[in-house]
Amino acid sequence: MKPLRQNQDETTQGQHKEEHFMAPDLIRDIVIGMADGLTVPFALAAGLSGTVSNTGLVVIAGVAEIAAGSIAMGLGGYLAARTDREHYLAELERERREIRELPDREREEVADILRQWSLPEETVQSAVDAISQDSDRWVNFMMKYELGLEEPEPKRARNSSLTIGLSYIAGGIIPLSPYLFVQHANAALVISVIVTLIALFVFGYVKGRFTGSRPGKSAWQTALVGGVAAGIAFAIAKLIS
Repeated sequence: MKPLRQNQDETTQGQHKEEHFMAPDLIRDIVIGMADGLTVPFALAAGLSGTVSNTGLVVIAGVAEIAAGSIAMGLGGYLAARTDREHYLAELERERREIRELPDREREEVADILRQWSLPEETVQSAVDAISQDSDRWVNFMMKYELGLEEPEPKRARNSSLTIGLSYIAGGIIPLSPYLFVQHANAALVISVIVTLIALFVFGYVKGRFTGSRPGKSAWQTALVGGVAAGIAFAIAKLIS
């Protein structure tokens, strides 16, 4: 993501403003939902296109799959987020217990972490003393720098399930939409392939803009990976049908 342009006053005063993307979980959930939504319904519709001439059955099956898939994906996101939070809370309680029962060992672990930052020994000891004076600060330090864990948002499970489910629906409608307007299944399939590849490209470009990677590269990679995945799924669907 390109940094926002600073105004002239900020530049003159020598101020520095950093721009960081602060919602990686949101983007991850959208990517998960959209990626599956663009490929799975497409594969189902494509597989059925070779066996039926009327698009009505394809639409009915596609809508049913989108409904079931969005629920399943949303539930998976909810359970994953709940598991992350439960794991964090369990580790948090363990660290609190260790600080109470094994303070000397925990102090040494803090010192080991600080030494990895190449701090002078006298600075290490004073920092250990300062950190260990407050139990909450001590526990938070260990959770972040020893275990590499950040506290999940309390509403993360609910938000994740909704984001993934809605993204799946949005992605699934795209490859299915040509079948709503074109009566012949094979013709609708051709349009669906084109529309899906364009959607993957645009989706990859937008994802690149938000995540800070090169948008063009992200667009081509997403279109290629999504296209290959959809092609494999289509081939499997054709073999089964």
